[in-house]
Amino acid sequence: MALFPLCKTPTGAVRVTRIQLVLYCFLLSLIIYFLHGRKAAASVKSPHPHFLALDRGGIMTDMMVIKAAVPQSATKTPWGAPIVWGDNDNSAWRRAKFAQQGIRAGLLALVVGSYSHFVRRFLASAEMYFLPGQMVTYYILTDSPRALDPPIELGPERQLKVVPVAEQPGWERLAHRRMALLADAIKDPISNEVEYIFCADVDQEFVATVGEEILGDLVATLHPELYGMPRNTFPYEVEEVSSACVEEDEGDYYYTSELYGGLVSEMAKLARTCSLLILQDQANRVVARGLEESYLNRYLIDHRPTCVLSPEYSWWDSALAADVPVQRLVSLGRQCESYDKQAREQHKC
Repeated sequence: MALFPLCKTPTGAVRVTRIQLVLYCFLLSLIIYFLHGRKAAASVKSPHPHFLALDRGGIMTDMMVIKAAVPQSATKTPWGAPIVWGDNDNSAWRRAKFAQQGIRAGLLALVVGSYSHFVRRFLASAEMYFLPGQMVTYYILTDSPRALDPPIELGPERQLKVVPVAEQPGWERLAHRRMALLADAIKDPISNEVEYIFCADVDQEFVATVGEEILGDLVATLHPELYGMPRNTFPYEVEEVSSACVEEDEGDYYYTSELYGGLVSEMAKLARTCSLLILQDQANRVVARGLEESYLNRYLIDHRPTCVLSPEYSWWDSALAADVPVQRLVSLGRQCESYDKQAREQHKC
């Protein structure tokens, strides 16, 4: 006798009832859970607007997502680039290599509108954990220079440069401008001052060491909620009219826009190319589903990164977030969206 006997219509066709379908999904989830020893199913409700929530004018509300365990021993991409886990032997070797050379690095954040209340926390945490012992320049592109008064105290060989920009209200307009602003900033003054530049969302906090292991020609970070998910769940842009469109047979990983970087020369190419693609779509009145992140992923398919950071370097508490040995950079913005009003006030979201 079948565990869930199927019903037949008067014509003899098999009909699966809603209850049977739910039971089948529940049983499958249990099997995966016991096989992999980790959370295997989660109910997703309107994730952060960077990706799944914006889906051609609609919002995904409830869906069952099955996520299998991912071996964290994976240390290379299919094209041979390292996947960086901060505490493994390869990362220790990379830290030692770059520490001997001595480098000049920049950390850039765009701080406009309401995001200004994150900047001091972001910088204070970077002082503790971002490339400790190295020469670092913080580039803050902002319409609110007063948010940095009084100036934050910086350590030796650290400096802060404020680059004024005009306010562009609305998250979508901000996301469309960041690549152009990054390209302009790299042209002047960044290109003459540092060797590496990393672009980070300011609504984040460094909570563990992010060292020289992150350095590379072109560096991207794996999205913590999509690492280990099937390729067909990646929220690539699929509309052919968009310059960010990704075909079904393209793409190996989905990268977050929370942190990416590399050599100044490589980042200049990335920023220029993405800003031109965005302008092209704006002229055609096309909006990519993931905004800036869609164009970043399109570029990284055409120009594969030479160094891929594990979800340790972009993480937030979520039912779908990958299990990581160490959380190094945590998104306060995406985390705050999961809080109720009282919790947001408590955490100063």
